[in-house]
Amino acid sequence: MKNTLFILSFLILSSCASYKLKTIKVVKLAETSKSWNGDVLPNYPKGKPKITVLKITIPPKTKLHKHYHPVINSGVLLKGELKVVDINNNILILKEGDVIVELVNKIHYGINEGKKPTEIVVFYAGTQDLPITVLEVD
Repeated sequence: MKNTLFILSFLILSSCASYKLKTIKVVKLAETSKSWNGDVLPNYPKGKPKITVLKITIPPKTKLHKHYHPVINSGVLLKGELKVVDINNNILILKEGDVIVELVNKIHYGINEGKKPTEIVVFYAGTQDLPITVLEVD
């Protein structure tokens, strides 16, 4: 019995010794109180919160409609490249892995000038009574 207990203890300890602890890596992609063009983000709206997460695919050579967001939002470009232009002609070029903290209540648009689709995941922090995007009528 002692030999069995010794062998069992040895096997457990040796398997623990060979197990390597995996390190969890955390990388802060963004932390700011300003949008990409330097505008200060507004206070969050009052109301029942609603979080929306969208994965948006923009085909090559495609320009999005001019629009604005009444809610704070941020995104991560997964694939491709995206040019973002605000109403004052400030320009941001996003490449794969880049983060954007979007403009709030300011007209802007995006354009994929590349040869392959662009994919971006965007997180919107709004309320149930507010739309996340409003198209600008030309």
